[in-house]
Amino acid sequence: MTQNPLNSQTLDAPDTDSHASFDQQRTGMVYRIQHLLHTNPALVPLVVLVVSIVVFGLLLGSKFFSPFALTLILQQVQIVGIIAAAQSLIILTAGIDLSVGAIMVLSSVVMGQFTFRYGIPVEISIFFGLLCGALCGMVSGLLVSRLKLPPFIVTLGMWQIVLATNFLYSANQTIRAHDIEEIAPLLQLFGYKISIGNAVFTVGVLFMIALVFVLGYALKYTAWGRHVYAVGDDIEAAKLSGVKTERVLLSVYMLSGLICGFAGWALIGRIGSVSPTAGQLANIESITAVVIGGISLFGGRGSIIGSLFGALIVGVFTLGLRLLGADAQWTYLLIGVLIIAAVAVDQWIRKASV
Repeated sequence: MTQNPLNSQTLDAPDTDSHASFDQQRTGMVYRIQHLLHTNPALVPLVVLVVSIVVFGLLLGSKFFSPFALTLILQQVQIVGIIAAAQSLIILTAGIDLSVGAIMVLSSVVMGQFTFRYGIPVEISIFFGLLCGALCGMVSGLLVSRLKLPPFIVTLGMWQIVLATNFLYSANQTIRAHDIEEIAPLLQLFGYKISIGNAVFTVGVLFMIALVFVLGYALKYTAWGRHVYAVGDDIEAAKLSGVKTERVLLSVYMLSGLICGFAGWALIGRIGSVSPTAGQLANIESITAVVIGGISLFGGRGSIIGSLFGALIVGVFTLGLRLLGADAQWTYLLIGVLIIAAVAVDQWIRKASV
């Protein structure tokens, strides 16, 4: 009688080799790095920022690596940093806002026109400028949250509407810096400089840093912040778990619009005047800072301080290459490479959560 070769084996025995291989992959060095970057999304842009500062410091010496030069970078990126904070909130909810730059400029125009055309006290004019930004954000928020329209389409339309309103309302006229200095210096508040040794800060820089830390705290330690991440990660799951997703989305868009209003005030301080043609690329620059800063375009993952690092990386490359005498096109080329690399790294990091 021939013995069945399967008698000594169990048909349902697990494949221990495959399980061991899977566990090894999940606990290997590559997975640990993925998990570390997944839980600390701002780590990659921080490393890139530090390395770029060191490299340009070695190439340029004290010409670059000095308190004045480094704080000059902060001054140059303050507008983008503030707008990037607003953009970060939208992208964390898996949306995108193409209208942030236009809202910023319209808010600044409202502040200037209310003061100089209507003779309204500058404090009230600033309030109406901030209110204008919040209302623009509210319109986008209602269309996205209540009518379920795609954020890209909604903000693309709002960009055109706000841009046209800006030029029609201002009659394409610029309010000069000299007039603002004489009549309404409060409009230039964000441009006031504070010197600490050789380092020169502006009120706009201090506001940008404070804004990032306040929003970072709110997103990490408050129920509202957790709801923002939940909506961006999976809006249907968030809704089933009791999150009022429509209210969260509306609050995010309104807060983003309000921040754009403050960016408009900072814009006046930065350029000194009220110009309807200023800041036209702010929407693209804000998305660039957010993507390089490690915030996932798919929503639900990222740190708002990463967007500040992203803006600073762009500022470091811009100033460093300029001091080296390189063609400005090299800046755009390297920033383009960084954007693609940041998205590729984000896709790789996301595998850690699968």
